[in-house]
Amino acid sequence: MATDHPRFFDTRTEQGVLRLSIAASLGMALAAMVFGLLANSSLIIFDGIYGLIDVVMTWLSLLVARLIAQSTQTDMLQSRLNQRFSMGFWHLEPIVLGVSGTLMIGAALYALVNAVDALTSGGRLIALGPAITFAVISIVAESALAVFTLRANRRIGSDFIALDAKNWIVAASMSACYLVAFIGGALVRDTSLAGIAPYIDPGILAVVCLFVMVAPMATVRQALAGILLVAPPELRAHVDEVARGVVARHGFLEYRSYVAQVGRGEQIELFFVVRADDPPRALAEWDVLRDEIGEALGEESPDRWLTIVFTTDLEWAV
Repeated sequence: MATDHPRFFDTRTEQGVLRLSIAASLGMALAAMVFGLLANSSLIIFDGIYGLIDVVMTWLSLLVARLIAQSTQTDMLQSRLNQRFSMGFWHLEPIVLGVSGTLMIGAALYALVNAVDALTSGGRLIALGPAITFAVISIVAESALAVFTLRANRRIGSDFIALDAKNWIVAASMSACYLVAFIGGALVRDTSLAGIAPYIDPGILAVVCLFVMVAPMATVRQALAGILLVAPPELRAHVDEVARGVVARHGFLEYRSYVAQVGRGEQIELFFVVRADDPPRALAEWDVLRDEIGEALGEESPDRWLTIVFTTDLEWAV
């Protein structure tokens, strides 16, 4: 019997991909904790902590994505939640992205301090068998998930999935570092270089932490721009170009534009100053002009908040 309900792990939707990523992240994080304790490796334990943070933040991303999707549905517009958040939920997206990136940087900074402490205290001996086994499993699983999320996002185009894919790439890169380090430790065992073995785990952890601290910075910067309502230059230029054309064609005095990119949402406000002696027009004519401007700005989207105002008083446009 056919059903219209989407599958829980529907890889064609943003929420389905994020759910799958949450399940995979949780499994990898728990495995890292177990293998980290078996191997006495702070490097692998950090990988588990990193994974648990990723699980929490991906779950929050999923929640926000669901709220945004529901808020743009006509049958949800009168819901109690939407009445309390009448301006939508787009503002939550950069907040979650910013918090996620900041937490990743904070966790890496804390682990870096511990790694430096271990390096200056004689290092740490680890059990190489469980460590190498975990590194191999991690590389295979995390690389597969990175490829999967990147391919899925070519069709979906989600900032949340893009950040998640970046996290899987980072995780796979970290696991590759683990494998190289652990194999190197096994090769130098019982040789004249055996003295460096205790420093391999904290040494690679320090390098990985530096890498993890750098990776989310672009996302945090982008999220901060959304939170502060910084106008994207490309969007501002496009809106101004359309507005200037409208002013020239219809003989308006001037215009004012206000734009912002808040997560996936575009917020555009246009105020056109009309001559006071301009011949009166029916409301239907102004609506037609609004439709014309909206089409010129681009394809209509549920993620676009567009306000167009016509006034003879410049103070209403400032």
